[in-house]
Formats: sequence, C-alpha cells, structure tokens
Amino acid sequence: MSRRPVAVAASLLTVLTLGAVSACSGSSGSTTASGGSGGTPTVKMMVGGIDKQIYLPYQLAKSLGYYKKYGVDVQLSTEQDGGVGAEAAMASGQVDMAGAWYNHTIEFQAKGKNVEDVVQLSGAPGEREMCTTKSGIHSAADFKGKTLGVTDLGSGTDTLTQFLAAKKDVKTSQYHRIGVGAGSTAIAALQNGKVDCVMTTQPTVAAIQKKGVGASAIDLATTDGATAAMGGAFPAASVLARTEWVDSHKDAVQKVVNALVATMHWINTHSAADIANKLPAAFVSNQLVTKADYIAALDQDKGQFLPDGLMPAGGPKTSLATEKLVGNVKGAVDLSKTFTNDFAIQANKTEGFKTTTTPAGPNG
Repeated sequence: MSRRPVAVAASLLTVLTLGAVSACSGSSGSTTASGGSGGTPTVKMMVGGIDKQIYLPYQLAKSLGYYKKYGVDVQLSTEQDGGVGAEAAMASGQVDMAGAWYNHTIEFQAKGKNVEDVVQLSGAPGEREMCTTKSGIHSAADFKGKTLGVTDLGSGTDTLTQFLAAKKDVKTSQYHRIGVGAGSTAIAALQNGKVDCVMTTQPTVAAIQKKGVGASAIDLATTDGATAAMGGAFPAASVLARTEWVDSHKDAVQKVVNALVATMHWINTHSAADIANKLPAAFVSNQLVTKADYIAALDQDKGQFLPDGLMPAGGPKTSLATEKLVGNVKGAVDLSKTFTNDFAIQANKTEGFKTTTTPAGPNG
C-alpha cells in the first residue's frame, strides 16, 4: 500500500531516485505522454515503496527493458518517508500514474474523484501479521486488549487490520493501533515490546523471522491466503491514474500496460532467484536481509502476483466490502468506474499470451 515509508539506507534512496520527486511537480497533462524523443511518450509513475517485494514489477519491467521495448519512457520514483503518498501525487497531477493499491480508486470515488485501475498486478496484499510468541495471537479473534502496529494510521495496513478484526467481531475500541512504519522501525517496535504485532511485507517479514522476534499469525501474502482470511481475492498492487488522464492518453497507457503484462508473464515463468537477479542489488541485499533471505521470501510469497494483469473476479467486491466494514466508504460506489480490464486484455491478445485469471465483470 502506498503511504508506507521506505525503510532503506540512504544509499538505496540514491539508487531509487529514478525520477526525482522534485522533478514531478507541476501539471503532467500535455507535457508527459506527448514528450520524449522520436515520439516516445514519457510517463511519470510514483510507487508506494519501490524496493518492497509487493511492488517489484514496476522496477522489474524497467530492468527487463520492457518499457523501452513497448515504446514508452516510464520515469519511476518512490514515495518518501514523510512525503506525499503515491496515490495522492497522482490524484493531484504531480505524476501521471501511481503504483499503489486498487482500493484507493474506491476511496477516491467516494470523495467525488475519478481514478481508475488500468492493470492489476497482484491478487493479495502481500502482507503478514507478524506477532511475538508471548502475544498469544493466532488469529484476529485474539486482537482484544492488544497493541497492533500498522505502517501509518489511515494506511492500507491500518484498513486491513481493522477489517480482520471486524470479521472476527472485535471492535476497534477493544484493541489499540499505532503507526510503526516499515523495515527497521517496525522490527524495533516488536523487539522493544511497543507492539504485539505488526502488519508488514517482505523483506521485513523475513528479517523479523530471521531475528526470531516474531512469526506469521495471519497470511495475506498470497492470493490463496487472502481469499481464506478475507473471503475473496483482494486486489492490491496495480497502476492507478486519473480517468481524465487515461481517456486523453490511451496510447501511452496501453504501452505501459503492455510492458507490465509482459513482466507479469515473465514473473510467472521464472524463479524467485531469476527475479532477484534482475532487480537492483540494494533491493535484494541490505541492512534487513541477505540476497538468500530475499529469494526465500519471494519464493514463499510469489503467489500474490497475477500472471496476466487482469482484475480477478470478485476482487473489487471484496475491496469494497473491506472499505465499508471499516467505515472508509459509506455511500454507493460504481465499481465499473474503478477499474478496467480493457488494456490488459488487449496486451495479452497482442502478445499471444494465454490468460488464466477469471476476470471481474463491470460490477466486480
């Protein structure tokens, strides 16, 4: 989910400045998809934590040379700790696209803003509820009286935490939530007894397990795990853009989706080690994990990634149910305006890829 601080060393932040946030300021309407040499459209995309495994396809597409292959110059950037969130930067026009969770489209519509998901990369949040042994937590039913760490209050991990509790009839007044960030700060919160659990992603999960400070109590890291815990596939990592921008830049959008659909097929047909070898060294080996740890973690959670970029059937309805249960959305939502499979269908057709995901209909 976007709004999560990137827990990496300063050197990594240098690597990640693929498209500096400062360069993303101002309107990105007519100057982006019409710019670039030789008529190649330029698209600015901010990712909600580009070094996280749940968001690896965006950088992998660049590493594989797929953006260039499909004729688009994608300038990647990552949201910074304390800075504007990827989805907010997109909604305000600072960037054209956001690498963020699908559920933001529902939240935006509830606020009267038209944002849509143009390609779906995962069918699960990629998160795990990591709890200390002494917490005694084995499911959300055990949340009563506990302190639970989330990336930040109001973030996706916060929404998921409340949803899991509500599913087990545990009220928000019966447990406490605090923001602990990700990476080293989340680990420290567990180590210091500040929280009983943290909801987090790889590679933080692997680091917690390696240090012996916590174990996975709830699996939301794979499509099967999310379906079991949430009652259906939960579409997470995706590409979001303002509907107005999509409608006026369809060629550029199609090229971005072509590149990412090709990347998803590549992920589906290659090993975790192959994937790690294509990513920047600082992503897979840093102060949190070794490369071997990263590969083992990816091998464990690789099932979150969808092979064809299609929104899975039932996914939008699960996401909407989550938003309503925690009170983020109270009015009517037209799910047909929150996502489209059109670009992904065309991408698969153009490349002759076989699709395996049962796509969602207009109403989710």
